[in-house]
Amino acid sequence: MTRIVVTNDDGIFAPGILALSQAMKTLGEVTVVAPARNQSASGHKKTLFQDIEVSHTELADGTPAIAVDGSPADCIAVAALGVVENWPPDIVVSGINRGENMGQDVTYSGTVTAALEASIHGVKALAVSLSNRDADNVEDYQAAAKLAVNVVRRLLVKELPPFTILSLNVPAGEHIKGLRYTRQGIRVYRDELHWSNEHAVQIVGPPPVGNTDEEGTDLWAVHRGYASLTPIHLDMTAYRLLADLAAWDIEL
Repeated sequence: MTRIVVTNDDGIFAPGILALSQAMKTLGEVTVVAPARNQSASGHKKTLFQDIEVSHTELADGTPAIAVDGSPADCIAVAALGVVENWPPDIVVSGINRGENMGQDVTYSGTVTAALEASIHGVKALAVSLSNRDADNVEDYQAAAKLAVNVVRRLLVKELPPFTILSLNVPAGEHIKGLRYTRQGIRVYRDELHWSNEHAVQIVGPPPVGNTDEEGTDLWAVHRGYASLTPIHLDMTAYRLLADLAAWDIEL
């Protein structure tokens, strides 16, 4: 039987992971390992030389789940290192995130970095995000979950290059125009600093004020009602600059 590990960054009791785990059960045996609390925008944080609390719980539908008091990457790391029996699974699916992960969002996203952590451990992985930050109910995620099943079904019989994952972004609503295979776009952020008191501040991230919606990007697709599927690689080398560095003639 196909074995699937499901995780997320919104937390183990978020509606998106419930919808995703239910959908993945149509493909095989599902093990849920997710953060005990919301870990959105945690990036690829990994906890070393500190205790990480692990406990057994259930999702709202009674599905057994493992709650990890750590980041999404921690969830996959501890799963791979012994918390989950019979590792490796056939695939890790991360999501469904409340909100899209497009452009440079992927560097912040715990949803995406959990999938990248799986690739480090040699397991195929898919990150799934829904472009709807008001998605509070399981029903809001059904269209994205259905599409995720179709992607996973194909991914199970295909090969990915090492350290490569797929990132699926789905527009809000039930009617998706189609699927586009895309590259990352670029978003323009205008974060704000709010003072809670004289000793504490909050970084507030309002919606991006501008995007480069070039055709062929994830931004272009989702903003026009299409789902986007983007291959993402751990290698972040800027190859176009690499050759020019030799001409810098930096002395020791």
